[in-house]
Amino acid sequence: MAGAFTLRVITPDSIVLDVQSSSVRLPGVDGQIGILPRHAHMVAAVDVGPLAYTEGGVEKTLFVSEGFAEVKGNTLRVVCEAGELPADIDEKRAKEAEARARARLKAPKGGQEAVDVLRAEAALRRAVARLRVLGLYARERVRS
Repeated sequence: MAGAFTLRVITPDSIVLDVQSSSVRLPGVDGQIGILPRHAHMVAAVDVGPLAYTEGGVEKTLFVSEGFAEVKGNTLRVVCEAGELPADIDEKRAKEAEARARARLKAPKGGQEAVDVLRAEAALRRAVARLRVLGLYARERVRS
């Protein structure tokens, strides 16, 4: 494929994605990062959110969590704690996680409030990001 590069999304458990892509947009800790073919060498911190990529002229999305991205040669490697294709995201479970996190954030604060608040906020961000990926996936399917 002309004007393409290899995109690999790697988690501790598996290689979630290994495709040829013509563009990638991923969530960096300082904002969105765009990658095109022949991008300069780079290492960046990845945040929780949707990673959008173009494969064969079709834009697709998957969920990624904290990790890092490395561009070297004509390859983008995203190494993260979790990476999930839309088909692998359990919508019911994500909605339940979102509800639990919101309830924890509203509950009266106890002895470990700082730890619980940080954990609840992180869980909420992951759940909302998963649901956002499902929403983007639904729109992708309508366009196809």
